[in-house]
Amino acid sequence: MSHVSVDQRRQRFTELHAAGFFLIPNPFDQGSARLLEAQGFSAVATTSSGYAATRGRQDQHVTREELVEHVRAICDAIDVPVNVDSEGCFPGADGGIARTVELLADAGAAGLSIEDFDPVAGQVLDRAEATDRVAEAVAAAHRHGILLTARAENFLHGRADIDDTVARLSAYRDAGADVLYAPGITTDSHIAQVVALGLPVNVLAMGVTPPVPRLRELGVRRVSTGGSLTWAAYGAFVRAATELAAEGTTGYLEGSLTSQQRQTFRDD
Repeated sequence: MSHVSVDQRRQRFTELHAAGFFLIPNPFDQGSARLLEAQGFSAVATTSSGYAATRGRQDQHVTREELVEHVRAICDAIDVPVNVDSEGCFPGADGGIARTVELLADAGAAGLSIEDFDPVAGQVLDRAEATDRVAEAVAAAHRHGILLTARAENFLHGRADIDDTVARLSAYRDAGADVLYAPGITTDSHIAQVVALGLPVNVLAMGVTPPVPRLRELGVRRVSTGGSLTWAAYGAFVRAATELAAEGTTGYLEGSLTSQQRQTFRDD
């Protein structure tokens, strides 16, 4: 159980965005959240793809109820602020976007995001409809002191259109979003164009993204990892199992957590 109140964590999250630059890695369960907190990270964020993987599913195939319980478990496990990857905020569920935000607020979220991709239609939403959804999410989030991150998903779905991405993020800014995020942008020029919109910007760390010091120089406010830590952990798991099956050896144990690191897992 967290020893820091929800209000304190929300205030801390606001302060982090105002103060300058920070890393916000993405755990996939309570144990990985505690390990990240123990490493000294000042905030964490959930990952929709990573959490779906822990349930043996593809991204975008977790129910709202499952997400809320996952967020509650993460928030209860650690003391630092938690930002929620809430996909499109489940507009088709009972009560829609506003109800989703309320449920995540009750679960302890300090921030959450809403994306403009429709997984049912398999395409990015019309800009006007997406902006209306952002405005609805903003209104609900701000009633609870939660920061709202608006995501423009073009670059993750084969639409490498920086002009449309900037136009979308500009509209989301004007609709009241607190943070802007265009996952998949990787060049200095594209990142600088988003930063120029004047709000704190989150950038997804990818293999071809500029290194963290350069992102900081460009004015990026925070850097997240998405599902990559999940895939790294699962990749190590598969390599270990493959070694055991193919070689009958346990060299993989060299990469295990130390007994001291395991003390991160508390008794509560």
